[in-house]
Amino acid sequence: MAPRVVVVEADGGSRGNPGPAGYGAVVRDADTGEVLAERSESIGRATNNVAEYRGLIAGLEAAAELGATEVEARMDSKLVVEQMCGRWQIKHPGLRPLAAQAAGLVGRFAAVRFSWIPRERNRHADALANAAMDAAAGGAPARPAAPPVAEPPREVAAADSPARAAAREAAARASTARTTGTDPATAPASWEPRPSFTATRLILVRHGETEYTEQRRYSGRGDVPLSARGRAQIRATAARVAALAPSAAAVVSSPLSRCTTTAEAIAEALGGLPVRREDDLIECDFGAWEGRTFAEVRERWAGEMDAWLASTRVAPPDGESFTEVAERARRAITALLDAYRGETVVVVSHVSPIKLVLRDALAAGDAFLHRLFLDAAGVSVVDMWPDGGVAVRSVNDTAHLTDA
Repeated sequence: MAPRVVVVEADGGSRGNPGPAGYGAVVRDADTGEVLAERSESIGRATNNVAEYRGLIAGLEAAAELGATEVEARMDSKLVVEQMCGRWQIKHPGLRPLAAQAAGLVGRFAAVRFSWIPRERNRHADALANAAMDAAAGGAPARPAAPPVAEPPREVAAADSPARAAAREAAARASTARTTGTDPATAPASWEPRPSFTATRLILVRHGETEYTEQRRYSGRGDVPLSARGRAQIRATAARVAALAPSAAAVVSSPLSRCTTTAEAIAEALGGLPVRREDDLIECDFGAWEGRTFAEVRERWAGEMDAWLASTRVAPPDGESFTEVAERARRAITALLDAYRGETVVVVSHVSPIKLVLRDALAAGDAFLHRLFLDAAGVSVVDMWPDGGVAVRSVNDTAHLTDA
């Protein structure tokens, strides 16, 4: 049976920095500490950091070959650990392709946690790396002098146990990174900008105007088409999105025509990408309020409106609550992050789903929903990392709408 959780210990170095270089990596069973795989290779002339990244990549590849689903990656390289967690920028251009390759491997597992360990706790990988460096320098064969030493077994909590939950919470606060989950509240905090090339970028676009928009009516599940002004808006929005994301991987849209028409214009500007429809991106079901003006609803359903404005768990009569909208919007975003890891996706939707996505991205409270205004055909940009890190880069950009 393939191990579910493994430990990867990796190291690398060079004689001279740069100089004759090599790496070592060890994969252990997380329960028993048994060595499951070793990787070691001389890589010619390189720097310490290049060799360290190569060791990490080799260890992750070995873990994937073993069929592991979760990895605890341990290294004594502070630089590699911090860069893979997104807390340090990758300034050296020679390391960026290696970091991108490592990030791609991370995406093959359900979860990966990175942690720094002192050199004395990384002796096995260090010995493998030193043997490889000796071989690169024309010395001893690329094998360690000492036999591998198994770690003592450690207790692993069940997947849904309180101990595992506590460990996850602690890991989010420490120098670790998970690939599962997109909750900004549990992402490692950092003031330093993260490398954007490891993020999935979401271009959130509200559809163009309809007659209901202009008439200030509740517009939910009713399939109201774009107005003449809305059609003009989406042409400008399509050009704006094409400039922001010329290499976008996908265009995903609510199934309602005011969104699909907007999405089709954007897809054409991006070179003819297909438009994928996603039911979970549809607007809130406003029930009995659908098609009525804001003033009419306030006059006829004053008590219900007060309750609705006071709690996201309250739905309009015969309608849907914002809590329910948020659940399906999260489901849609999670699916996109899984399908387009590290790429850019254009998401065309409505006021409510986009507001809820931005609320979650900013870890804001429910009052945010009533304080944020989203224009028709406005554009927001959010970067999301595998460990739950988020950077909101712009909100309700309407510079392309000259008549707005």
